[in-house]
Amino acid sequence: MSAATILVADDDRAIRTVLNQYLGRFGHDVRTTGTAAQLWRWVADGEGDLVITDVVMPDENGLDLIPRIKKIRPDLRIIVMSAQNTLLTAVKATERGAFEYLPKPFDLRELGNVVDRALSVSTAAPISSEQAGEDEEQLPLIGRSPAMQEIYRILARLMGTDLTVMIAGESGTGKELVARALHNYGKRRNANFVAVNMAAIPRELIESELFGHEKGAFTGAVNRSQGRFEQAQGGTLFLDEIGDMPLEAQTRLLRVLQEGEYTSVGGRTPIKANVRIVAATHRDLRQLIRQGQFREDLFYRLNVVPIRLPPLRERVQDIPALARHFLSAAAAEGLPLKSLTVESIDRLKEHRWPGNVRELENVIRRIAALYSQEVIDISVVEQELADVSVALPPSDIPANEGMGQSVERHLREYFAAHKDSLPANGLYDRVLREIERPLINLTLAATRGNQIKASQLLGLNRNTLRKKIRELDIPVVRGLK
Repeated sequence: MSAATILVADDDRAIRTVLNQYLGRFGHDVRTTGTAAQLWRWVADGEGDLVITDVVMPDENGLDLIPRIKKIRPDLRIIVMSAQNTLLTAVKATERGAFEYLPKPFDLRELGNVVDRALSVSTAAPISSEQAGEDEEQLPLIGRSPAMQEIYRILARLMGTDLTVMIAGESGTGKELVARALHNYGKRRNANFVAVNMAAIPRELIESELFGHEKGAFTGAVNRSQGRFEQAQGGTLFLDEIGDMPLEAQTRLLRVLQEGEYTSVGGRTPIKANVRIVAATHRDLRQLIRQGQFREDLFYRLNVVPIRLPPLRERVQDIPALARHFLSAAAAEGLPLKSLTVESIDRLKEHRWPGNVRELENVIRRIAALYSQEVIDISVVEQELADVSVALPPSDIPANEGMGQSVERHLREYFAAHKDSLPANGLYDRVLREIERPLINLTLAATRGNQIKASQLLGLNRNTLRKKIRELDIPVVRGLK
């Protein structure tokens, strides 16, 4: 480190002493104070090459001081430290122009590295954004564990950018919550956030779903329909479960990312794709690449900034806060307000949580709804966790499921994936095409490509069968099965 004058502001005398001793070892002139007023006087007098300030000060919030410092000394770098280890604190610090945010407690070597970077890198313009006004209780992400602190720091750095983000994590870890946080606290917050679950959309419907279609583009397309790219124009498009996207759709998406524009199904006029892409998956995309199921070039286009969400078993310190949050949410919905004993919380922390935060939420909500006592003891938690351990996973296919039930299950998942919105118009014909293709394809395979036998088996006129083979682009190879 090159020697510099460092101004340290913290209400805690012990921390001031430690920082003075540590930074002084590198030849820095360290000046410490316990008030924001004294820090401001130093800065206003032109003193200091670097500021290190806590958020909570006896006379003023350290975050509120940052814009004032930046106004008179825009090149002065500010490192913010705080025991209020939430996403909102990290975002506010970054938005107001802090060079770096360090959650307490932090490693002194890490502080030294940050100080070294702050004194050596060239000046960059601070990110300007509207001040976030939400309370901590309204934050999309809960938890102050070290694993979540790193997530908050990454998100804070990304808020002022349009970089494409890939979120990896097990099911139930909160991938969509992270995507929404990137949107809601970013510069596209005033436009739409559009989420698409790729695993719930049949292959034949994906292009129309993503890019829309023109009137007359296919049978049943009686009106023009917007796709998800168009709905998210100016905002964020969240592609959930990207690992389940078919290869042909991957090719189309890659072309959009490369060229920055697309055409709707049946359209000819290119539409500029002004969206931020956030993708997510619970699958190992590198393994899918090796298996030939995912395009490597698309992976590198999407994996510009990778974020790995930790499973709940790696952040058990957050379970008490999450449990309290879910109990409060249940009370806000009309259920009685309940609390957990210390033993109950300890038992929750011992569970492996294969379903992660989503599983914890379900258990807490069930407890809030089914038990009359206001204080939930360990016996209740033991009973609920025992029931969870023997319950069948929701993804299990029911035994002896008929074809109609299978279709209905898939359609329920498809509609559920749209949440509060609806699929693109023309759904009836698109679903029929989705069923027709495998039916005709498998029939031709069973008849070894013999179209006469296939038409008889299907009960279709031979010319009708030929027409459908052309429309659905079904390959026909005689003699093979």
